[in-house]
Amino acid sequence: MKNKRYEIDMCNGSIMDKLISFSLPLMLTSILQLMFNAVDIIVVGRFDSSSALAAVGSTTSLIHIFTNLFVGISLGANVLAARHYAAGRDKEMSETVHTAITFALLSGIVMAFIGVCSAYPVLKLMGTPSDVIGQSARYMRIYFMGMPFFMLYNYGSAILRAVGDTKRPLLFLSLAGMANVVLDLLLVIVIPLGVAGVAVGTVASQCVSSILVVRCLCKTEGSYQLKFSMLRMKSVHLKQIFQVGIPAGIQSVVINFSNALLQSSVNSFGSIAMAGYAAANNILGFLYVAINAVTQACMSFTSQNYSVGKYKRMDRVLLNCMILSVGTAAVLGVGSYVFGGTLLKIYTTEGDVIRYGLEILSITTVPYFLCGIMDLIPGALRGMGHSAVPMILSVIGTVGTRIVWIYGMFPNHRSLYFLFISYPASWIITILMQAICFYFVRKKCIRHILQAA
Repeated sequence: MKNKRYEIDMCNGSIMDKLISFSLPLMLTSILQLMFNAVDIIVVGRFDSSSALAAVGSTTSLIHIFTNLFVGISLGANVLAARHYAAGRDKEMSETVHTAITFALLSGIVMAFIGVCSAYPVLKLMGTPSDVIGQSARYMRIYFMGMPFFMLYNYGSAILRAVGDTKRPLLFLSLAGMANVVLDLLLVIVIPLGVAGVAVGTVASQCVSSILVVRCLCKTEGSYQLKFSMLRMKSVHLKQIFQVGIPAGIQSVVINFSNALLQSSVNSFGSIAMAGYAAANNILGFLYVAINAVTQACMSFTSQNYSVGKYKRMDRVLLNCMILSVGTAAVLGVGSYVFGGTLLKIYTTEGDVIRYGLEILSITTVPYFLCGIMDLIPGALRGMGHSAVPMILSVIGTVGTRIVWIYGMFPNHRSLYFLFISYPASWIITILMQAICFYFVRKKCIRHILQAA
């Protein structure tokens, strides 16, 4: 009973209140997690220099490219754990937990090695200006040393989300976030280490959050209890995790690759424009994690209801998630547009940097609800175990549109405003393709449920 107060019954009762109960803590958790990078940007922007701000901000897309494959695989762990939990398969649930945590630890070590070794060459390949590249490489190398902690937290949280527990990860990240703020201020203002200081602060705070989530899994009395003596990877569960997680991870990596191409185009405007993009992109990051929390809820709720054959409830889950996602994105998007100048002043006081940031926000914030719809449909499909086709469609719609835009149209219309029109354009194209895919996959899944009954 001790753990039940943290869990949510996703298969019975009303839906919207449970979606909100699941999504709100996850939304706040994701915002806090994003604050790790935001605090870095704010501290160096306010207390160091615009070149330091550009250095930290220019690494965001690259860091996401390197990490999002493995973070995407954690979605596979979430879907598989949710199915086993809803169906009462305790042995399979336990094996899934230990497989996921073992993989998280090993992949974190691999990511640390790759990130440290490739930071400077990749930044150079992206055309990072010479006055920024040294600081950018330093930030990335230190940041990637914390990858084992980052991966343990993400996979541990995925397991907790599978049973409906989004409250304890919020508590853990709140504590880590406070540590991050204190350390960043200490290591930039009191001990002037610049970008290295904020990177060290972020790694230390990630260590705190990972220790807390692992401790939580060890202390639980449910089927998802973690025991270090049982840490090993079962091939059957790893394969099932990969079936859902790898396409999701590849989709995220490729989309962030297109963002890195876009970053290269921004780099051509100089370090001031880069700083403006860094600040504006961070604000867009907060919008994304808010709607992504609803997508995560949709995936977990769909997965549990699919495992027990409640296809009509799956439809109601998607409809409620659509209402919640569009409403959240509309409120936050319009708010970011209206108060864009005020928000950008949190990051910097330089007028030119703010002007570039406002130019980007003017085209990307109000239509951000389209991004929510675009992500929600693949979330529902992954909950039903179908991840490959939505990945392909997202890559074609999002990445394809942006590549055509960057290399085919942007050279003749060189402005940040025109460059970032590629965002809403790619969202609309991708939504149309994903909706058609959902219609046919849903029919197939319902047939499977009815045949199994």
